[in-house]
Amino acid sequence: MPTDQEIMGNTAAVIPAFNAAKLIAGVLKDLRHIIPVHRTIVVDDGSTDETFRAASGAGVLVAQHPMNRGKGAALSTGFKKAIDMGLAYVITLDADGQHNPAEIPKFAQRAAETGADIVVGNRFGALGKMPWLRRGTNWFTSRVVSMLARARIPDSQNGYRLISARVIKAVSLETTRYEAESEILIKAGKKGYLIESVPVETIYGEEKSAIHPVIDTVRFFRLVYKALFW
Repeated sequence: MPTDQEIMGNTAAVIPAFNAAKLIAGVLKDLRHIIPVHRTIVVDDGSTDETFRAASGAGVLVAQHPMNRGKGAALSTGFKKAIDMGLAYVITLDADGQHNPAEIPKFAQRAAETGADIVVGNRFGALGKMPWLRRGTNWFTSRVVSMLARARIPDSQNGYRLISARVIKAVSLETTRYEAESEILIKAGKKGYLIESVPVETIYGEEKSAIHPVIDTVRFFRLVYKALFW
């Protein structure tokens, strides 16, 4: 198995971004101390603000969707670019500053220790200011995803995760919105890939969630139904 340093040296950061101009520069500034700019991929998912310019100004690789296609579609675009670069892992994190880049080495360490192909951040050891409704929803969806993926995943809705290229190549995403993050876990788990978790801090600032409570809940249950036949 590769060491944590080998994993760190073979990892691309993939950041889906939608109207994140105010925050993404700060994220990229912190990230460059952990993942070099030539291995950092920002996918501007049809933003109507200056997200593309802010990311480009940081010197990272920026892909741009002409219109908003959803987080899952942005992840797929970023994954393809990372694979094309010949990298063995991607670390996905949000553009709004909710994920602390300094914690990335913990993901690599857990993957090296366990041989896991996916390591998911777990916020439930340090709930901080997580809204109670989101906490309850995450608990429920995590239980469902864990059952379908045949793995214990305490925080399945956490977008902060390390994913191996083996999983990316083996899992074909059908969804394009937030439910794609659950789809990856379910399909990878059913294919026998090892999924582990690592504690991460909870950070909430001025960002606003783009999750639509009703629409995205319907999409999740639609995904669950499909997953029964995978």
